[in-house]
Amino acid sequence: MTALRNPRNSNPRNLIALAAVCLSSMMFGLEISSVPASLPALERMLHGDFQDLQWVMNAYTIAVTSVLMAAGTLADRFGRKRLFVISLALFGVTSLLCGLASDMPTMITGRFLQGAAGGVMLICQVAVLTSQFSDPAERVRAFAAWGVVFGIGLGFGPIVGSAIVALASWQWVFLVHGPLALLTLALALAQYGAVESRDPQAERLDIGGMLTLSLAVLGTVFYITQGADLGFVSPAALAILLLSFASLIAFVLIERRVAHPMFDFSVLRIRAFSGAMFASAGMNVSFWPLMIYLPVYYHGVLGYDDVKAGWSLLAYTLPTLVVPPIAERLAHRFQPGWVIPGGMFVIGAGFFLMLWGSAVDHASWLTLLPGCMLAGIGLGLTNTTVTNTSTAAVPATRAGMASGIDMSARMISLAINIAVMGLILLWGVAAALHGTEGGEKLQLAASIASGRLGTDDPDGARAALVQGFGWVLGYGGISAWLFAAGSFLTFGAHRPVRPRLEAVQS
Repeated sequence: MTALRNPRNSNPRNLIALAAVCLSSMMFGLEISSVPASLPALERMLHGDFQDLQWVMNAYTIAVTSVLMAAGTLADRFGRKRLFVISLALFGVTSLLCGLASDMPTMITGRFLQGAAGGVMLICQVAVLTSQFSDPAERVRAFAAWGVVFGIGLGFGPIVGSAIVALASWQWVFLVHGPLALLTLALALAQYGAVESRDPQAERLDIGGMLTLSLAVLGTVFYITQGADLGFVSPAALAILLLSFASLIAFVLIERRVAHPMFDFSVLRIRAFSGAMFASAGMNVSFWPLMIYLPVYYHGVLGYDDVKAGWSLLAYTLPTLVVPPIAERLAHRFQPGWVIPGGMFVIGAGFFLMLWGSAVDHASWLTLLPGCMLAGIGLGLTNTTVTNTSTAAVPATRAGMASGIDMSARMISLAINIAVMGLILLWGVAAALHGTEGGEKLQLAASIASGRLGTDDPDGARAALVQGFGWVLGYGGISAWLFAAGSFLTFGAHRPVRPRLEAVQS
């Protein structure tokens, strides 16, 4: 927290604005990583099924994706501080809606609205800090503090969520954001807090691109998540898939024709940018979606309670806080084109080590510990380096657009792979079940995949869940290595990129 302590940064207005932005970043980070720990409780109390649990997470990520690009334009046009305050208030209100939900449809709706508010809040955090800190050195320290606090929210989210569920109730995983949002609003609205800023020459909102991209992602996720119930080759499922593909084509055509596209495809010709985007997507094909399913293994296979499962998840997330400074030094010495693919390779190695640790006799958190820590180290090597590299690879005037593409790549791949990992888990469990067929088999597999082992054969159900989890880990490990190879080849042999110091951490 150097930015908070340095005397050259003692301007009270800047400190108050930084405190507001950092507190909101902690809320956003907590909301990503604390909710997975509460999913088993949500399933029990709201009577949800396996697909409902996936939608609790995916509704949030899809909504974030939908608003990311538009939020920057709206903030430039109507005022960065104003939109930041509005998004804070909406995040608090929608968090209360989630906490007061009495059924899964209300919860999923609340999560979508909460994700939309959170996506706008995330973009406004960057915009407020950029306009608040005009001195480059102060801006670097401010973004460093923001990144550290955001990382703390992500890293400690699992144990925070588990502790809240154990000591209070699942509702407080969401309700806690109410008072936090009020405190952040008080800081943001303080008389000597954040200054208002806007761009009188802000670009027009790319509504067509925003809608078509959202439809493409939503349709793809819906097809993967509900395909088993609809039938993957049924007329309804194929129509949804066709609509998603048509929306994606429409998005590409719109972005190639509008004067100010939210996704400028020309930046993909920059090798460093495209190499970073391979890893940006790869992290969310492997590391982050597994966080949704690790609690299922800890609860269903190992029989851990909420708190013990949360403590076990810390081995997966805490390395992501410690490693980024080391990754920054490595990137300056050996170039990002080596560090980023290397980090992805380490994530894949961690997955295969977890695969071994999850299938041994007398498996426990200790047998998964080496793989969890290795995967976390890999993410720490990759995460911030990707953001710094992608923004440094384009002209400074396009850094905001590059950051938006980076975040969109992360959220889109996360939403799709939460669904894909769920489907692989379902198939792996079903393949291990014998004596049932057809719809009854899929229904039993879905029950086991969500951690409910109350069947006539609990040992068989546990073995089936171990197999399904192994399939998920194999998919994540192979995918991480494929994206590592794609990133390495795309960077090219010379890999001459050095990230700017002022690049935003993610």
